[in-house]
Amino acid sequence: MAKQSIFSRISTLVKANINSLIDQAEDPQKMIDQLVRDYTNNVADAEAAIAETIGNLRLLERDHEEDVQAAKDWGNKALAASRKADELRSAGSTADADKFDNLAKIALQRQISEEREAKAAEPTITSQTEVVDKLKSGLNGMKEKLGELKAKRSELLARAKVAEAQTKVQDAVSSINVLDPTSELGRFEDKVRRQEALAQGKVELAASSLDAQFESLDDLGELTEVEARLAELKAGGSSQAQSQIES
Repeated sequence: MAKQSIFSRISTLVKANINSLIDQAEDPQKMIDQLVRDYTNNVADAEAAIAETIGNLRLLERDHEEDVQAAKDWGNKALAASRKADELRSAGSTADADKFDNLAKIALQRQISEEREAKAAEPTITSQTEVVDKLKSGLNGMKEKLGELKAKRSELLARAKVAEAQTKVQDAVSSINVLDPTSELGRFEDKVRRQEALAQGKVELAASSLDAQFESLDDLGELTEVEARLAELKAGGSSQAQSQIES
């Protein structure tokens, strides 16, 4: 029953469509990890079962070889007893000859018994040999599947690392995008613009200070004096011209 069970499990696992199982899984990584564990455990169970089956088969084969050898030995003993009986009968010892003929018959009966046992074990040995061959083949198939699973897991992990690296690169590129007002360059540009505006404000503030206003008054006073002298000059020129006309 146990052998049949392990054979069924091996057959099921070997026939399993790994790609389909992975494609249908919500989380392929978890599915692959679980399959690797399942196949690893079943490979270990199969190896133990096959080892036990092979051990039993070797015992049967050894018993069969012993039965065959025993049958041969009893045949040799029967032949030796028969020849001894013939010698004694030729020598006139009929009673002793009969004893050795009886020993020959017993030996032949033992030979027949050993041959029957050997022959009876042959179908079982043949059947067990086929089972062992199938189990070995199935075990090799399971190991191939396990290797395929491990390769797929390595591939999936490598793809995940590549995707993670691409994401990090994309995030880094996005973080330095000058068109992004939240980027470092955008914030730096905004800071410079505020500093420029502050400097311009200071200039305008300085222009509106008291000193600047007093300077503008001095300029106005100087301009007023110039205007006065020009008016006086013009007035003086008009008086002189009037005097020349009267004279």
